[in-house]
Amino acid sequence: MTEAQYGIIEAEQPSLPTKGLLRVPHRGKTLIVAHPAFGSNTYQGNLAEMRKHYFHSKEYSDITFKPLTTSQSISALAWNFQNEGKPKILDPSWLQLGRILRTEEGVYINLPNNVQGKPIIDLDALKKLLDNNTHKIKVGNGHIYLGKEDDFSFAPYETFQTGPQSVEDFKRGGLARLLEGTPDEMAHNLSDIASKDNYPRGINVWGFDSVQEPILRVVGLDSGRGADNDRLDVVGVSWYGNYDGYAFGGLVSGEASAPK
Repeated sequence: MTEAQYGIIEAEQPSLPTKGLLRVPHRGKTLIVAHPAFGSNTYQGNLAEMRKHYFHSKEYSDITFKPLTTSQSISALAWNFQNEGKPKILDPSWLQLGRILRTEEGVYINLPNNVQGKPIIDLDALKKLLDNNTHKIKVGNGHIYLGKEDDFSFAPYETFQTGPQSVEDFKRGGLARLLEGTPDEMAHNLSDIASKDNYPRGINVWGFDSVQEPILRVVGLDSGRGADNDRLDVVGVSWYGNYDGYAFGGLVSGEASAPK
């Protein structure tokens, strides 16, 4: 009979870095994202961190993450916004919502990838996708094109205002509705985020000017800086490799490692 060995039994340390998880509502379902958000880093840097492997618990012992669409990022931001999103992300930095392509006619949002895994920026290919994969919705004197499944969408410039504006004007414009991916007549989460309690001076939309050649950018939100710190900024000029900020990552793997 083996003699018992008495003493402290040390807990095993996970071989992977740990990462918390956050469950938030999104379109009537549950979306699981990394918590806290990745960053502060460039968008490229945050994407690289998402692809690494992490430990959360026995159930989620080897997990990775993927970039969210703009609507998913907004759902994650909206949860407990006054205690989490505003003081921990938008006030000190900014949230990288997702990829956009600014063109001469408007803005493509949540670009699909090609077979090499890179965003499609060919306008002819994108226009074909609009015809087959979006709903056409009237907004003011124009129309927006809302993605049927993957949040790929297009907003002509005439469907939204730029510059300082009220929350009422912004939430009913084409840009807000496509960022949130909603067929409704207003963007509900963005309306709550930009409420007078949070941003008394409304919203400033900038960096969405018409360009002669398509420009790939990252769209983001932040609390205005300097004299505009009580206004929500919606920004369309950030590069992939510049401007450190935060990005939510959606849970990719983990279920496969859960006990059966």
